[in-house]
Amino acid sequence: MPESKADLILHPIRMRIIQSLALGGQRTTQQLVRELEDIPQATMYRHLNKLLKAGILQVAEENKVRGTLEKVYYLAQGGEDLTPLDVTENSSGEHMTLFLKFISSLIGDFSQYVRQEHYDMRQDGISMRQLHLHLNDEEYAALLTELRQSMQKYASNEAGGTRRRRMISTIVIPEVQEDKGGNMKDEASNDDSN
Repeated sequence: MPESKADLILHPIRMRIIQSLALGGQRTTQQLVRELEDIPQATMYRHLNKLLKAGILQVAEENKVRGTLEKVYYLAQGGEDLTPLDVTENSSGEHMTLFLKFISSLIGDFSQYVRQEHYDMRQDGISMRQLHLHLNDEEYAALLTELRQSMQKYASNEAGGTRRRRMISTIVIPEVQEDKGGNMKDEASNDDSN
């Protein structure tokens, strides 16, 4: 059975490749290997090919380098986005699997951080917070727009100098809705709200 788009995107290595190419970036395989130095070159090629075949990545150009063609990759328009069909047509077990993949990628990132010989969580700005907000759908959409605009301002910063890559991950989980009788709404009635 072919992998779903969600499965393709939520693989820890492929998530990092996508993040590197997000917001208009273009990279060759060699540039990605240098940037994501813990990923072996053969592994990088394998994951790039999967993303390319799935249409998540595209090739901007091919350059001849020492007798071989070097591809320059970029993220396809909307390539990193999951459509409502990608996330609403799954069973609760499949949703849980996708969520666990996302969480495991966060665990991998944090594990890499704490395996350093020296680190300072306060100075490095490590932050783990959970904030509860009461928002209607319009307020929530406005908040997401504001957050995206704030982050977009810094998205084109290049690595180097005093800049460090800082991974900001978001997970939004709404409370369970109840019907007027105090019962939880069934899955079928919630499909339209996703």
